[in-house]
Amino acid sequence: MTYRITHVGFADESNWNIGRFRSLGLVTLPIEYLGGLEDELWALLKDSKVREFKWKKLRGAKERFAAVKMCGFAVKHASARRLRIDVLVWDVQDKRHNIRGRDDIANLQRMYYHLFRNVLRARWPNDAVWRLHPDENSAMDWKTVEDCLDSVSVTTEVECSLFTGGRFCHRLRREFGIEEICPVSSADNPLLQLADLFAGLAVFSRDKFDEYQKWLETMSPQQSLFGQAEVLKDLSRSSRERFQVLKEFDGLCKKRKLGVSLKTEGGLRTFQPSNPINFWMYVSQHPQDRAPVRSADEREND
Repeated sequence: MTYRITHVGFADESNWNIGRFRSLGLVTLPIEYLGGLEDELWALLKDSKVREFKWKKLRGAKERFAAVKMCGFAVKHASARRLRIDVLVWDVQDKRHNIRGRDDIANLQRMYYHLFRNVLRARWPNDAVWRLHPDENSAMDWKTVEDCLDSVSVTTEVECSLFTGGRFCHRLRREFGIEEICPVSSADNPLLQLADLFAGLAVFSRDKFDEYQKWLETMSPQQSLFGQAEVLKDLSRSSRERFQVLKEFDGLCKKRKLGVSLKTEGGLRTFQPSNPINFWMYVSQHPQDRAPVRSADEREND
């Protein structure tokens, strides 16, 4: 049996296998708003002369202008409850992840599970029926998951293992109401580009927080020109452009009272997860919660 899709989600990853901080970004919305929001985002990107926004390509003014406009778009529509933006961040230097032979792909799958659990049912109606659009270039093998989702009966009794073959897919449908998984191209889907922006911004805000604070000080009228020059000479052009986006976004969130903090934890964080723009750090769920590891054979083949 198939059901009428009521909600859609766009999911993207940032730095899933490099650097200290990794993230997943998820943009979710009722399907009734999809066409209008996409049209507005396309017009915004066209006005910025950007065909496809990617965080990793934000190195100049053109991309910065587009990113700031996208932040404004997100804050406006999130405040009006037309969409949500949720970003899950994890730290590979914490006790859960800092282990030998960590399997980053298997860990990514677990992070998707936690993201879905905390958004699709917890933040939207319990009877929502979802179509999920991950990036077609995702590290996850969504095509296999999609095929599996099609073949698993919702009445089949399965054990509680989350990540073994069809059981993961079964839980996607049973627990979260995901009826379809359709990997798509970022170039053709502006809301996927929005997920990319916020996944990248979340990681950047933690990776570069100390440098950002120093850069902010250079913006102060009390800072001497010599002091400004000393700070700026050590910053790359891309960092300076991205700092401006982070500053603009932080200001927009404060103006709308969205509860997004930047300074408290040295990076973007929302302390009330029901807020429509939600950044959160993954923490171990129990003492035995450890990142998955690769088999001995896989480690030998590295």
